[in-house]
Amino acid sequence: MRKIILSVLGILLIVAGFFGAKAIVASKKSFQPRAQKVVKTVFTEVVENGPVPIVVPANGNLVAKNRVELYSEVQGVFRKGSKLFKTGERYQKGQAIIRIDASEYAASVQSAKSNLFNELTSIMPDLRLDYPEFFSKWQTYLNGFDMTKPTPELPEMISEKEKFFISGRGILTSYYNVKNLEQRLSKYRISAPFNGVLTETLVTEGTLIRSGQKLGEFINTDVYELEVAVSKKFSDLLKVGESVSLSALDDSKTYTGKVARINGRVDQASQTIKAFIEVRDNTLREGMYLEANLDAKQEPDAIEVDRNLLLEGDKIFVVRDTILDIIDVNPVYFSDKTVVIKEVPDGTVIMSKPLLGAYTGMAVKVYEEKKTNTEG
Repeated sequence: MRKIILSVLGILLIVAGFFGAKAIVASKKSFQPRAQKVVKTVFTEVVENGPVPIVVPANGNLVAKNRVELYSEVQGVFRKGSKLFKTGERYQKGQAIIRIDASEYAASVQSAKSNLFNELTSIMPDLRLDYPEFFSKWQTYLNGFDMTKPTPELPEMISEKEKFFISGRGILTSYYNVKNLEQRLSKYRISAPFNGVLTETLVTEGTLIRSGQKLGEFINTDVYELEVAVSKKFSDLLKVGESVSLSALDDSKTYTGKVARINGRVDQASQTIKAFIEVRDNTLREGMYLEANLDAKQEPDAIEVDRNLLLEGDKIFVVRDTILDIIDVNPVYFSDKTVVIKEVPDGTVIMSKPLLGAYTGMAVKVYEEKKTNTEG
């Protein structure tokens, strides 16, 4: 009997434990977090149409406005001067850049001048007897004739008799022969036509220079020109004398130039027009790459926005009661980073910065700057 009672009690305990565990499991509620709706924040601005300046970007390399390629018109040995004929040497206007040995040629010039002087001296007795009224001015000319200086111009001959007499004695032929020799003698010395610097040298002192040989290149470092290509649709808007902002690639310094010339022909391949911008600055160097911003015109009743805001080429996002929507616009000018658009009503709230994953009907929150009030 005792064993039976213990067995029944054991079975009752097991059944009670089973139902008790089942009740505990049934009483436990599973917690599922409620999904929160994410509302993204957008940056906006209110449209105010007005005139927008159209700035045409262009670029190019600087070139010296005044440059001279040095060529020899005579033959001879390159003589050493006061400065070495090397790249980077500076010369003042009128200073000799190149001297070619002209001792032999100078002797022939002196010989021709001597013959002219002798011919003038030989006609003086006949001139004194036949035309005494012309004698005094020719005597003055002979007195001022200096063999070490350039031949002076002949006295003015106003009488036909005087002209026939002087010409008949061969004076005019000898005179122009001497002047021709003197002109060629001057080519043995090449002088600086302006203040500048040598940028290229192809010969050295002691070299035998031949006629027609290129010797180097000389530029003026005061004034430079930037050649840029501008679209033909802006050709009638560019004007000579307009100021232009220039900058280097690293934007370390800006320069101010002006439109000096505009080519009258359109390049058939690129449909652009060449414009030349003149700029002056001591820090500039030939060959520098500069970017120019040309003020072409002003577009009325327009706004300028980030180019990434434009959708499908002619649409932008607007915010209406915290909901994104799309409106059609009319883009009139594109630059590298921005676009000028029209037909956006004043007061329209548009996105000012692109939003990743934006779509029509998307709920958004407009960003508002926190204002901190400070009490003094």
